[in-house]
Amino acid sequence: MTKRHEAKYKIDRRLGQNIWGRPKSPINKREYGPGQHGQRRKGKLSDYGVQLRAKQKLKGYYANMSERHFHGIYDEARRLKGDTGAHMIGLLERRLDTVVYRAKFVPTIFAARQFVSHGHVKVNGRRVTIPSFRIKVGDLIEVKDKSKQLALVLEATALAERDVPDYIDVDHSKMTAKLSRVPVLGDVPYPVQMEPHLVVEYYSR
Repeated sequence: MTKRHEAKYKIDRRLGQNIWGRPKSPINKREYGPGQHGQRRKGKLSDYGVQLRAKQKLKGYYANMSERHFHGIYDEARRLKGDTGAHMIGLLERRLDTVVYRAKFVPTIFAARQFVSHGHVKVNGRRVTIPSFRIKVGDLIEVKDKSKQLALVLEATALAERDVPDYIDVDHSKMTAKLSRVPVLGDVPYPVQMEPHLVVEYYSR
């Protein structure tokens, strides 16, 4: 098990929030942090600490991607005209692994990354194995025929804990999905409050 994959069991407790809204999240049982000092009363965070926590939460939500990759998304968003935080969310939601997760083809964002990298997904008829592949509005994402009956896929489509957002058109009978528009922050069904403006403040210090 890789360090990044193993970390998903610790991210919720470290941040003190159930950031994916999972029923089995450890934060549901233990609201205090991990480790022998986890139950100590925590002091008030500084402005830097608040910004860092916002960055950790957003980065962790998207399969705990690497700092280098996440910073690259910020740099790209900063070069676009308008609200940098809003552009960050748009870029993150256009990742292929994110769209696969949003479409409920797999149960978790971590599974989505692995699902894509193992070659189970096609974009506009071509197999794509890069989780960070940028989806355009109107692109057709589909699960390969041989992969449609995988237990992981069948489990995900039956999940009642989350719905497919309205900016993704999904046909679960054909296992296809399309991005109908680039979402804004208010469109994205985060189980907890995300604060991309604090992430922008963190990187622009």
